[in-house]
Amino acid sequence: MTALSYALQQARAVPRGPVAYGKVRSIIGLLVEASGLNAAVGELCYIYEGTRPTGRRIKAEVVGVRAEAAVLMPLEETHGLRAGSLVQRSRLPLTVPVGSALLGRVIDANGRPMDEAGPLVLPDARPVQAAPPPAMTRQAIATPLVTGVRAVDAFSTLGKGQRIGIFAGSGVGKSTLLGMMARQTEADINVIALIGERSREVREFVHDTLGEEGLRRSVVVAATGDQAAMMRVKAATAALAIAEHFRDEGNDVLLMMDSITRVAMAQREIGLAVGEPPTTRGYTPSVFALLPRLLERAGPGAVGTITGLFTVLVDGDDMDEPVGDAARGILDGHIVLSRKLAQAGHFPAIDVLQSISRVMDRVTPPQDRDTADEARRLLAAYREVEDLVRVGAYERGQDPVADRALSAHGALTDFLRQRVDDLPDPTPADTLRHVLDKGTA
Repeated sequence: MTALSYALQQARAVPRGPVAYGKVRSIIGLLVEASGLNAAVGELCYIYEGTRPTGRRIKAEVVGVRAEAAVLMPLEETHGLRAGSLVQRSRLPLTVPVGSALLGRVIDANGRPMDEAGPLVLPDARPVQAAPPPAMTRQAIATPLVTGVRAVDAFSTLGKGQRIGIFAGSGVGKSTLLGMMARQTEADINVIALIGERSREVREFVHDTLGEEGLRRSVVVAATGDQAAMMRVKAATAALAIAEHFRDEGNDVLLMMDSITRVAMAQREIGLAVGEPPTTRGYTPSVFALLPRLLERAGPGAVGTITGLFTVLVDGDDMDEPVGDAARGILDGHIVLSRKLAQAGHFPAIDVLQSISRVMDRVTPPQDRDTADEARRLLAAYREVEDLVRVGAYERGQDPVADRALSAHGALTDFLRQRVDDLPDPTPADTLRHVLDKGTA
């Protein structure tokens, strides 16, 4: 039975009351109150501009019940709505169309095409809200996922089904890093969610960063920053539903979400609108309830895997801001992008000393881990004496480890730098081992 068939069956099982329609009672900010609707929380409804079920209509989700009124959050702009506008109850959850025809396409949170490749005809749909796979039915993470980025594959090796955060401030190359991974990864399918981006950035990412090669095996779900808060949250859940569809077909899926911070900001707007009290730095409790529900949906299933890459936009390069701190406790590791490295022209600007993969020990042989640990020790030793070297206050022979770090620093830096158009290294750990042997000889 397909996901949509199950939803339809559940909807038919709900007793149908005498009232299938309601009316808009009030519109305040992001919220629409409808009377006489008798709808359940999470249910999809349609709001018409007029008092009859004709003309323009917009989707809305029931987010609460207040007295005898249903509280709706529209997925689109409320311009044109008025008191008395007709509200139709669908008795169905919000769904997104799924299928192989999505590959190579750019869609919005409702599954509507945003590109110029024509209409989409898909045989199936899937609810955007779903529970994560039960813990004991998940496969163990035991197979490495090659991303094609040397600094990741050698120092923070990912496993198929892992969830990892990319922590970065604005303008340090996180979108470029995602594009490199999307083009070079060994995953079968990419699902990319662009949440809260500028319209210009969506087009540039698809055409320039991702490119034709990357788009061919990718599905891009985009919700720009000017769209309604509910639309931005639903774009994230729709991308997860699409990834789950491909995972359940036995594929290894790479899910990229840029960024989880903007999803949290959209949920904060929704929470404040429905009357939640602001807590840590203005974020509402529903934000911290949403994050684990969202992030736990990625990972291995009974068949197939979803490897999740979630970017975290840290405010003022503060790695301990609330969303980043909450995400770090849920995810299976983090990759930190350094503004200092980016300003020095070092790309990708990955600070390998601050980055960690919690499953690396499960998916790499001991000799590769030993090589990565040795390289980290040398990088850390160089960082300790870097200021002394710059002012000429360090003399070789004072510290054997620091001497080795100075000898190997140039070769290690060259290894960690990688142009966007560089071909992926099939054996990054072996290359790193050769770099260390040559640099410290």
